[in-house]
Amino acid sequence: MTMLGSAARNDHALLMACTQAPNHRYNMLHRLAETVEIDGKKYQISSQEFADGHREEGFRYLSGFIYEDTPVWRFQVKGLEIRKEMGMKQGANTIGIRYQLHNRGQEACRLILTPFFQFVSKGADMDEAQEFVRRGGKISSGGLNLYFRTNGRISGTPEKTEKYFYSYDACDGRREYGHAKSDHKISLRIGPLSSGVLEIVYEMEQSKETAEMIISEMKQYRKELAVRAGFCSEAAKMLSKSANQFIAKRETTGGDTILAGFPFFEDWGRDTMIALPGLCISTEQYESAREILRTFAVNERNGLMPNLFPEGSNEPMYNTADAALLFINCVYLYYRAVKDKDFVREMYPVMKRIIEGYIKGTEFGICMDEDGLILAGEGLWQVTWMDVRVCEILPTPRHGKPVEINAYWYNALCIMEELGKAIKKEGAGYGKMAEKVRDSFKKEFWMEEKGCLKDVVSGTMADSQIRCNQIWAVSMPFTMLDREKEKQVVDTVFEKLYTPYGLRTLEESDPEFHPYYKGSMFERDMAYHQGTVWVFPLGSYYLAYLKVHDYSKEAKETVKEQLEIMESAMREGCIGQLPEIYDGKNPVSSKGCFAQAWSVGEILRVYAVIEK
Repeated sequence: MTMLGSAARNDHALLMACTQAPNHRYNMLHRLAETVEIDGKKYQISSQEFADGHREEGFRYLSGFIYEDTPVWRFQVKGLEIRKEMGMKQGANTIGIRYQLHNRGQEACRLILTPFFQFVSKGADMDEAQEFVRRGGKISSGGLNLYFRTNGRISGTPEKTEKYFYSYDACDGRREYGHAKSDHKISLRIGPLSSGVLEIVYEMEQSKETAEMIISEMKQYRKELAVRAGFCSEAAKMLSKSANQFIAKRETTGGDTILAGFPFFEDWGRDTMIALPGLCISTEQYESAREILRTFAVNERNGLMPNLFPEGSNEPMYNTADAALLFINCVYLYYRAVKDKDFVREMYPVMKRIIEGYIKGTEFGICMDEDGLILAGEGLWQVTWMDVRVCEILPTPRHGKPVEINAYWYNALCIMEELGKAIKKEGAGYGKMAEKVRDSFKKEFWMEEKGCLKDVVSGTMADSQIRCNQIWAVSMPFTMLDREKEKQVVDTVFEKLYTPYGLRTLEESDPEFHPYYKGSMFERDMAYHQGTVWVFPLGSYYLAYLKVHDYSKEAKETVKEQLEIMESAMREGCIGQLPEIYDGKNPVSSKGCFAQAWSVGEILRVYAVIEK
């Protein structure tokens, strides 16, 4: 929810429950209306915008907000001080809310809470005819049950429906209005010069934990994450805790997975393979890394990794050229961190099938050309991360030989050669094939007049567009260019594409540059990869910068200074997180997903190089 505690999106919630991990999500408790009554006069301390134009303006009594490991609000109304704190139980659909009241006034006061429920799928609107049944501490509707317990007084009320205005959705052309219902209130009376505590626990799986216990457990859990990650800077510590929020269970596979971003995205193969090194390896969550890689390994098909996992009886989707090659990279980065040869032996047959699939050719036009480079994409299938399709329109067509796919391909061949030697499986000829790829890459991609790499080799105008994808040809563990050319790429990317919040996807002087990401879905999709600033490529830019400057003390200090902007980014959008994107023209406020896995993961990788 917002820092004020309001629902400003249709998928904001006080409790968004997950009934089948990770994507069957339900907006259960939408919000709490909070009122203080002193000497017969009522003061609203909750904040909310409504469809009819009126607002609750409880922010006028909000004296402070703190977010460390839990959110804490402080209100002051007349002589009453209120401290509100919330926590969620790890691995459960449970939230604990605790109000500490200190009445320094001469009149008795009462805190009154009115919970508003939806019990609908995330993003859906509640039917106004939807019925709720409350029996004791159990609320039921639409086949879902929510349990609650409190030390406060529960009072039944006539059923009330609120209709909301969602300002954060309205500006993006999404659904502007929504409903929620309530049929009871919870209250606590505090006498003059007295103190008291009001606690409420809402849960879908019954337990006996108090709100105080849930909050305490959450704090301890997050502190342990930071200690385990071992970072020094406060920003990196916070990101190491934020990283864990993307790691979830997937019931259909029985293993861990990575959610690509909140609030919109689910678990995707490409995003997982980009995010995993930072989220899991840089934070030393090695068990999660192994489990996620095993989950994908058993779902390899024709040399490809799933881009989207199945729900129910649906089959996985494999429309990605990069996920499989980045899977090989993840196995290598994991091995480099822990030297686990047994895991490499387990993964090696899968990695070998990936290489064979790309050599022989697999789905979606993915195959090796005669020069050793990889072709990818066909028809309306976009198989790189710049994959938007608007009906029959491909805003960023990259069919042909994309630069980053071939950088990943060379890297994968070198990894196969090195890991083959490590586990005594030599003789596959991967090193010799890599040499051919390196020679062809230099010949096909280098643009001497621009001092950088082509974005794609396709024989179209798209080839010579300056985009951020070339940075991966410098930042991967194994690369093809000589040091001087790598430095030119880094300098060109800095000059044409760098912003403190991320890299532009297209240089500003290009006729196809879109300066702003806003408006209808069509307008947003047309701008998505046409200049919009993305946070996650910034991680590879910094890694490349450090590399071409030999990881010198001066280079590290430069990157540390530039990373300071990330601290302000973590206070805007979703607190403690990094977003998906910013406007291309003037990147000052976050857009898209307010918390993005690969954004957090890639910046954590930079902190790991600097600090570790």
